[in-house]
Amino acid sequence: MNAIIIAAGSGKRISKEVKNIPKSMVKINGKSIIEYQLKVLKQAGIDKIYVITGPYSDKFNLDDVKYVKDQNYANHDILGSLMEAKKYLKNDILVLYSDIIFDSKIIQQILCSKKNISIAIDMNWEKMYEGRTDHHMSEAENIQLDKMNKIVEIRKNIQNKNKRVGEFLGIIKFSLNGAELFVKKYEELIKIHNGTFQQAPSISKAYITDMIQELINSKISIEPIFVSGKWCEIDTMQDLKNAEKIFLFNHIL
Repeated sequence: MNAIIIAAGSGKRISKEVKNIPKSMVKINGKSIIEYQLKVLKQAGIDKIYVITGPYSDKFNLDDVKYVKDQNYANHDILGSLMEAKKYLKNDILVLYSDIIFDSKIIQQILCSKKNISIAIDMNWEKMYEGRTDHHMSEAENIQLDKMNKIVEIRKNIQNKNKRVGEFLGIIKFSLNGAELFVKKYEELIKIHNGTFQQAPSISKAYITDMIQELINSKISIEPIFVSGKWCEIDTMQDLKNAEKIFLFNHIL
């Protein structure tokens, strides 16, 4: 099992307070976000880890990882950054956002999935936004499921009390076949697609969630992984302070 951490973004909101370092290198109780991620991944037996970097590539000095520098980060969004490392999207592999912190329980739940493409979902996501005034729940990457727990939609701001809705954690598990399918579909689309792409203005500015929705629309099954455990997204200084409380005694491990 391998992993790719997408750390090519600059973190526009938190960078107003924490300058000249990538968001993934922001420290929580003395340890950076990405260091927490690496420790949990390695404890789960994932030892081949690729980190995609962007404008602050020189700020990374992590051991036992392979770097992929996104030279084109200014011209695309997170999906494009991931595709800079497409040659490593093979075998069983996890793909992770670099601004999330999570405990080992969540990773173990994700690794149990045997499907081609699986995504981690928190169904108790609304509790995460209690008191989170600097990052409104309308910005959550939501997942809607039908009565059979089939994913029917993924995008920001799905809020309907009559729907089964969770939040995407920013972690995807691919099998070898799933990774190949994902890359093949992207390469087909990048050659022929013009105009808007799902919720994005273009495929070059697309999020990974836009690509997942494209797969869903193409009748490709995306398996939900319902996780329980400690996790949080670090997008603002308020999030950072909250994470410091949640993981105060490093019981993430």
